[in-house]
Amino acid sequence: MQRNADRTKARILEAATEEFAALGIAGARVNRIAEVAGCNKAMLYAYYGNKDGLFDAVFTASVEAYLEAVNFDAYDLPRYAGRVFDFFEEHPEHLRLAVWYRLERPGSARLEAVLDVNANRLAELEKARRAGAFHSDFRLAELLSLVQAIATNWSSMTPEFTATAPVSRARRRRAVVTAVAKLLDQ
Repeated sequence: MQRNADRTKARILEAATEEFAALGIAGARVNRIAEVAGCNKAMLYAYYGNKDGLFDAVFTASVEAYLEAVNFDAYDLPRYAGRVFDFFEEHPEHLRLAVWYRLERPGSARLEAVLDVNANRLAELEKARRAGAFHSDFRLAELLSLVQAIATNWSSMTPEFTATAPVSRARRRRAVVTAVAKLLDQ
């Protein structure tokens, strides 16, 4: 049987994910998070310290969920980009959290989960490039950045541009996979 503390923490993280995704760190209100989670603010502070600590926990959980769901494959970047596209189409709150993180935390201490992921991916890309899996004149950090940008492009469009985008999710996904393949001269 799950402890009450574990259930409370899970409810807080769920409520905080919705609040932070919708309003960012500055706009989020601890009162609303506690109310939606069905606990008091003191409990939230006891578990996470403060609003920034809670956001770090939410963002770390978001990164972990993304990593679990989207397998990175340095040997097949177009298919990887398709999986990234799928994840953010199905879970737009994760992309919104990442945007808030970039906007509201530009000079903050870096989260270990993100640093580790980036280092591992760059090492995997180096290994795949040496094995001849792809050709690219871009530096690996540039390449990884471009692949991520292409994969999340449709999910981050303004409503005005989205109105002109292909309606078919399958067509948008094909555009992502094809663009990444062309980026790699494939």
